[in-house]
Amino acid sequence: MVGTYLITGGAGFIGRYLCEDLLSQGHRVRVLDALIEQVHEVGAPIVPRGVDFFHGDMRDPGLIDRALAGVDGVFHLAAEVGVGQSMYEIARYVGANDLGTAVLLERLIAQPIRRLVVASSMSVYGEGMYRRADGSSDGAVRRVVREGSTQWDPRDEQGAALVPVPTDETKPVDLASVYAVTKFVQERNSLIVSRAYGMEAVALRLFNVFGPGQALSNPYTGVLANFGARLLNHQRPLVFEDGAQRRDFVHVRDVARAFRLAMLAPDAAGHVINIGSGRSYTIGRIAHMLADAMGVPELAPTLLGKARAGDIRHCFADIGKARALLGFSPEHALEDSIDESAAWIRSCNAPDRGEHARRQLEARGLMA
Repeated sequence: MVGTYLITGGAGFIGRYLCEDLLSQGHRVRVLDALIEQVHEVGAPIVPRGVDFFHGDMRDPGLIDRALAGVDGVFHLAAEVGVGQSMYEIARYVGANDLGTAVLLERLIAQPIRRLVVASSMSVYGEGMYRRADGSSDGAVRRVVREGSTQWDPRDEQGAALVPVPTDETKPVDLASVYAVTKFVQERNSLIVSRAYGMEAVALRLFNVFGPGQALSNPYTGVLANFGARLLNHQRPLVFEDGAQRRDFVHVRDVARAFRLAMLAPDAAGHVINIGSGRSYTIGRIAHMLADAMGVPELAPTLLGKARAGDIRHCFADIGKARALLGFSPEHALEDSIDESAAWIRSCNAPDRGEHARRQLEARGLMA
């Protein structure tokens, strides 16, 4: 069934791909976006042709009312993104993410829709799931690590090694950063308010999203884009800790498709659902893979031997629930797509601001 959908933050990296995905299926699309300079490079495309565009802040009730008029559903992607930056620009993150969502939800009471799909984050888990020596699986609490440490991995109460395993949605949240708190508040408020007023809501916990079009000049965006900006400027990627921490990387086209499926799948209402690739990669390996794909294998990563406040060691997705409720299956593996990303990075002209971001964290005592 063809519908009319609003995408908040729809001019961003994921939002633009979601616009194209929806348009290709015959849907009508509106976008509301503040076009924040940190994320939107000057001269970059805003939205595809055929999209109605509303420029402004999520905290403007009148603007929200105009954008909502006559829509069937809302994809809520608008948010400030960045674990490290959220730890010192606290009011900015809470204001944009949580107050912005609150204004949207209040306006939806007056103009109810069928379904709201909100972008949450794997950051709400904190540490991922681990298998203990007795075979049981559980979360882990990471001890504070210090500069010069050689023991980065969590261990159990007796000091025995824990083995990282895929994290599913049953794992209790462990909010380790201001950004994670704001994303959890976004998803919970969306689910609570939607249910109270006869609407449906779905929260997608996104893992590390990659692909062409990510903002290279924003040092708080995805790790692959950060590495790309460094390599583009003939600098070695900066890797925290020892580079052996594991993450799940999911292509932006798969993420866009997951959002569309979440809007339409009958059984998804009321659920939080992981969206990832179901695979794990070490951050050090990612840095080497991208350097090879960009033709600069000599620019091996610099291992900083330091951890950031709010960082976790291992977290990668169990996507069984997405397969069951959405019929979602990733189609773009990192190994098969990294050349495409590398080619796009080489076509860009973006400054590297990663060193500046690192100094900001150090100056505030947020690295150990």
